[in-house]
Amino acid sequence: MIKHFFTSLTLMLTASFALNAQNQSEVMSLANHKIVFQLTSDDTLVHKAVIKQIRNIFKAAPNASVEVVCHNKGITLLQTAATKHASDVKELKGRGVDFVACENTMRERKIKKEDLLPDIRTVPAGIIEIVMKQEQGWSYIKAGF
Repeated sequence: MIKHFFTSLTLMLTASFALNAQNQSEVMSLANHKIVFQLTSDDTLVHKAVIKQIRNIFKAAPNASVEVVCHNKGITLLQTAATKHASDVKELKGRGVDFVACENTMRERKIKKEDLLPDIRTVPAGIIEIVMKQEQGWSYIKAGF
């Protein structure tokens, strides 16, 4: 009798944990997470990593909102003549990712809007864009290794 009790209890707990994990996974994928990345590196391996991370986000949470704020050396990801990831940026923009360039950085580096990939949004100050997103409840991720 006691053996059956423990067997039943073990089965119920196992089923409960499995159901909880499944529900947690469903909640994560259905939630509309809001994530802002800060990219300040011109390292193409960092650019590749950010792109991979964003794709992984969409696998786990297809309804996520993602923005990548590029300033300082990170603006190279968005420069037509410098980026190695133009097709990746285009693909992710098609999935709703907002790539933004800092106008302060553009001014300092003498980068014109037409030097950027198509349809890149600019903001007056990259840091202020990140702060405003955080004030609106967005999660902050610093890109890099």
